[in-house]
Amino acid sequence: MCGIVGYVGKNEASPFLLTGLRRLEYRGYDSAGIVTLSTGTESKNASGFQLRRAVGRIDRLADLMEASPVQGMTGIGHTRWATHGPATTENAHPHIGGRGQVAVVHNGVIENYDVLKQALIAKGYVFQSATDTEVIAHLIADALKRTSTSGTATEGQNAVYLDAVREILPLLRGTYGLVVMFRDRPDLLIAARFGSPLVLGVGKNEQFIASDTSPLIGYTDRIIYLADHQLAVITQDSIQVLHRDKVVFALKSVSSMNRQRTCRLTVSLITCSRKSMNNRHRCGMRCAVVWIARTPQPSLVA
Repeated sequence: MCGIVGYVGKNEASPFLLTGLRRLEYRGYDSAGIVTLSTGTESKNASGFQLRRAVGRIDRLADLMEASPVQGMTGIGHTRWATHGPATTENAHPHIGGRGQVAVVHNGVIENYDVLKQALIAKGYVFQSATDTEVIAHLIADALKRTSTSGTATEGQNAVYLDAVREILPLLRGTYGLVVMFRDRPDLLIAARFGSPLVLGVGKNEQFIASDTSPLIGYTDRIIYLADHQLAVITQDSIQVLHRDKVVFALKSVSSMNRQRTCRLTVSLITCSRKSMNNRHRCGMRCAVVWIARTPQPSLVA
């Protein structure tokens, strides 16, 4: 059973990623890795993905990161239990897609990965691993070519990236909990779930992702559970959850929530309306939002 962590926010990503992976060790794994995204402004490092992977215990990954630190305020991490291909550095997650445009971590099994892989090889994509996850990374990179030039993307500055992920999900047969980073959009993570759990942690000027709540302890007590067929568009100060093509809800300006207005809430059905969270909501989409402690009341926006 694999583990996922992700971070986008105001701080360096790697401390949370490494701590989160340690808290997921109980799930079992044979390799681990993280990737962060540097804009080139944090240090003298060149901009782009900074990838570190290691076979064996997370301590080996920690030693590698100590010897060769990574920087960036957006990042994802993963502990892998080998299914497709042996436990090697090349097969460890995260995986990079295209010409370095996309990074992906993935839990689950893609049953038709070989058919998809052969189609991508025919298009000229070169694979560095034996995993089904690298197929997802290349599929998204390939879709980005079309969504960035078609002029048909949905509205919004993250539309091109969201549409690329949406385009490839129907091609996947099997289960997935996945998180995607984009080289050219360093303040964005996109998550998707079908059959493999993912939870989001809502912070102040920072957001978290994990396979379960254990990595989030001490970082936030505001939790969103994704349901099957849902996607999340996550930036430093906003979260939008979608069910296929319909918006379930959006938390906007998370950092500026009025802390004088509080609520304690667990909901399973959330509306696509501007009503207060104290009112009844109906939209037919299953999604659990849990404020574990008394927390600020966000606005729900369609």
